[in-house]
Amino acid sequence: MVSKYPHVFQPFEIRGVLFKNHLVQAPPGCFFACDDRGFVTEDFVEYYRQYAKGGVAAGAVGNATIDITESSDEARQMQLSHPDGGLPLRRYVEMCETYGVQASAELTHNGKDTAPENIGRAPYSCSSFVTVAEEKRAERLGRAPIPTVEMSREKIKETVAKYARAARFCKQAGMKLCMIHGAHGNLISQFAGSYYNHRTDEYGGSLENRARFACEVIDAVRAEVGENFVIEYRISADEIHPEQMHLEETIEFIKYIKDKIDILHVSAGIHDLWGQPEYMGYLMSNYTMPQMLNVDFAAAIKKAYPELTIAVVGAIKDAAMAEEIIASGKADICAINRGLHADYDMPKKYAEGKEWQHMPCLRCRCFRMASPHTAKLCSVNPMWGRFKEYPGGILPPAPVKKKVAVIGGGPAGVECTKWLLQRGHEVTLYEESDSIGGHVKDAVGAPFKKDLRDYVAYMQDFAANCGARVLLNTEATAELLAEEHYDEVFACVGADPILPKLPGSDLPHVFWAPEGENGRVPVGDRVVIVGGSSVGTEASITMAMEGKTVTVLEMAKEVDLMRTGAGLNLLQMTKQYGVNRLLGHKLLAIEPDCVKAENRETGEVLTIPADTVLMAVGMRPRRQVALQFAHSCPETSFHIIGDAASSGDIRDAVFHAFEATRFV
Repeated sequence: MVSKYPHVFQPFEIRGVLFKNHLVQAPPGCFFACDDRGFVTEDFVEYYRQYAKGGVAAGAVGNATIDITESSDEARQMQLSHPDGGLPLRRYVEMCETYGVQASAELTHNGKDTAPENIGRAPYSCSSFVTVAEEKRAERLGRAPIPTVEMSREKIKETVAKYARAARFCKQAGMKLCMIHGAHGNLISQFAGSYYNHRTDEYGGSLENRARFACEVIDAVRAEVGENFVIEYRISADEIHPEQMHLEETIEFIKYIKDKIDILHVSAGIHDLWGQPEYMGYLMSNYTMPQMLNVDFAAAIKKAYPELTIAVVGAIKDAAMAEEIIASGKADICAINRGLHADYDMPKKYAEGKEWQHMPCLRCRCFRMASPHTAKLCSVNPMWGRFKEYPGGILPPAPVKKKVAVIGGGPAGVECTKWLLQRGHEVTLYEESDSIGGHVKDAVGAPFKKDLRDYVAYMQDFAANCGARVLLNTEATAELLAEEHYDEVFACVGADPILPKLPGSDLPHVFWAPEGENGRVPVGDRVVIVGGSSVGTEASITMAMEGKTVTVLEMAKEVDLMRTGAGLNLLQMTKQYGVNRLLGHKLLAIEPDCVKAENRETGEVLTIPADTVLMAVGMRPRRQVALQFAHSCPETSFHIIGDAASSGDIRDAVFHAFEATRFV
């Protein structure tokens, strides 16, 4: 069988090391999986098995420190500084070999980014300085900021040797490649850029001098591992911050290392500048940012150095995107992290022609979670991290096959259908509209919400191909269900928008915000949006991007937009497009050409011109609609799922559906 992605699934070799395709797992943080010493555990092996079995060609354990006593910024972080860790690491390598996956580790010294509290003293770096993160940490802890310690020549030599030692441990464990982390403001890039490097010796000043540390590290690693071993080097093509390294300088920097490495892994952005998403965003992008956002950087580097094997990472979500990138010559390898959290079987599904099963990453929240044991970690994949409960990520067959009705084709209904089918039940899905998607279809109007449009397409493709009986344009009724004699009924009928009753709320220019955002109703040039949470904020940005004058009214003095992980970007966009956000203001009345609003603190009443008023004040569960089906099956087998039970987001609906169906 030949897939539709010949470039992606073409095997290749580097230094005699075979890669079965061009998709690799980008290095995630180690999270929970090592023991307190930083050694591989059984949980670690089984956690990474999820990805290995899914079809990637290689997988790198992220943030593996070369010295846990100097570089420590994660709990239970993998360390490659003690020989006793070799045998446990071998178990991980052997697991990868079972699936034809090349195991790797990302060799890291984060320098400035280690908190003094983690190691009991100031961290090392190329020079002495105080970072933004340290200033904020010191303020939070009530102490003075602690500057980094400038590394002496002797310390540099010692550190270079630690990189080589870590690579040796990787090779002794059976790995055939490793990744040197020279990106994201870690120690090597601290030396490389003039923003942090203030040295006046042979390691500072000119770009050639600032590249010296990187060259010494790579040379030492090569001397330790020999020729039949692949060295991958991770770099930030552009650190985004105006005072740090940009693409032109990075391309110049690469000439010093290009003949020493086998794969250049292109990322972007930098750590430390917390609270400034324009710098951090390129290494952990959210849904407001472009997909494949680092590909242009990779293409520029590939053009400058066509002989280099280029890997690129950053919001590459599936094999179709990777095929486009590789076929166009912009890069040779595509590295994926969060896209594999959402669906670790993605490569296999695309190779087998089962794209309709693929769950796309929403780039919504997983970087705000602590570990894969945190409840509801990935919004679309409730199996992530549950490898102990469900080896292989599969629900076991039900002991008795049942006839089941699912009412409603939104996220809750689609997910109920998915897991019920996996259990072996006969499922009928009722959807009263002409398409699957529920209210998610209402939430995709903003031009920057491509990820959510991908999710709607997934729901529709899944429903069309999954094998359930899917009845569109069919309003379920108690009488209709009674004729079918269902064993179980799942009411996933969603929620209705709340439209407050106040003077003028029945005027013809008052609508639900998504109706205006999606162009279903006419919207004038002066828009007032009532509600400043994510729905209202996104609608305000969409309207303002169209050139409209937009005011947001929100009763609360503070609004937490961070639940999605994109809050800082959203607020930045409201400022960029001139949205007037009035927090702590209550809508009093709507008039034909304006609204009246009260400042809740001062009592001042404002008159705000408006020819359109859009409501975004929440949703009300359709429980009464759901309850009409309570007797359409044995009463104890009736379930209300998703927004119909309690208004929430996609993640809430997905997990509610999974929990409700996994034992049916």
